Amino acid sequence: MSSVPADLDSARRRLEADGFATRESDDLRTTRKWQGAMARAALRLYEAGDPGHDLRVPIASALLELYGSALADEELASLVEAMLPIELAALGLRAR
Repeated sequence: MSSVPADLDSARRRLEADGFATRESDDLRTTRKWQGAMARAALRLYEAGDPGHDLRVPIASALLELYGSALADEELASLVEAMLPIELAALGLRAR
């Protein structure tokens, strides 16, 4: 039985199904599609003066770009929570 909460597991499956994460062995990795959205989000935030201290901000911005305003707040929060450790690994960082 998985120790991952059902909503987080569901969010990971959705990210994978939508082409933003891909499974490599037992790990999820970001895709080029996701990396492009993150780059655009980081640029928008940088130009707006965001200090860049919280990786969840560009992740949320990228998700909103990709999914639009159709996401409910709870869905957005679950997707951000699911993508955060995947993105940290992509950057060579570890979740705290």
